[in-house]
Amino acid sequence: MNQLRVYLTRQELELWQNGHLAACYPVSTAAPGETPDSGCTPRGRHRIRLKIGAGCPVNTVFVARRPSGEIYTPELSRRFPQRDWILTRILWLTGEESGRNRGRGCDTLKRYIYIHGTNQEDLIGQPVSHGCIRMKNNDLLELFDRVSNNDPVIIEE
Repeated sequence: MNQLRVYLTRQELELWQNGHLAACYPVSTAAPGETPDSGCTPRGRHRIRLKIGAGCPVNTVFVARRPSGEIYTPELSRRFPQRDWILTRILWLTGEESGRNRGRGCDTLKRYIYIHGTNQEDLIGQPVSHGCIRMKNNDLLELFDRVSNNDPVIIEE
């Protein structure tokens, strides 16, 4: 069985398989918090609700969890400087703790919190996201193929 552990203070994501550490990746999260529209990364027990983007090229741009038909380039970024780029793959998370990260006023799924690729790979390791967990695109490709829907994800400080 797989389990992901995300450490907000260390800005790292660990993949555990059958009780053993299988991989560790640098990430970019936000400050901890469960409030909607806070831009914070929700803590606690979660699961991968849905894997999105299998088979898409690296740097595929996603809008509303669907490929937009674009492939990210610096030129595209200059044309749309305000976009929060969601690239390559999406692991959509759902909370498991009622009143903390699941349910009215705090729901991780309804906040659209993902593990996803980014155009700002140079900022990985710093807490600069808008609530999601950003990864380097090649790291995300590797992780995506190693995890499944319903795998547990623990996010802690």
